[in-house]
Amino acid sequence: MIERHVVQRPDGSWATIAPNAKRASSIHPTQTEAIPRAKEIVSNAGGGEVRIHSRDGHIRDNITIPSGNDPCPPKDKR
Repeated sequence: MIERHVVQRPDGSWATIAPNAKRASSIHPTQTEAIPRAKEIVSNAGGGEVRIHSRDGHIRDNITIPSGNDPCPPKDKR
């Protein structure tokens, strides 16, 4: 499972960034545009968490992206 954070940069733009990364995965003019990209990155990596930060840096929302290709799905109990 991976994690991406949507944070505001000093110039006012919004970045999608991995924990402990030195560079952003993507940069967007608004938070509204950064959130879908963060979801897409996490989904393409097999699922995980998207943490959305407010302007003051606190986490205001957490979105769980489920794994799309589970190699061991649960058995059908029909």
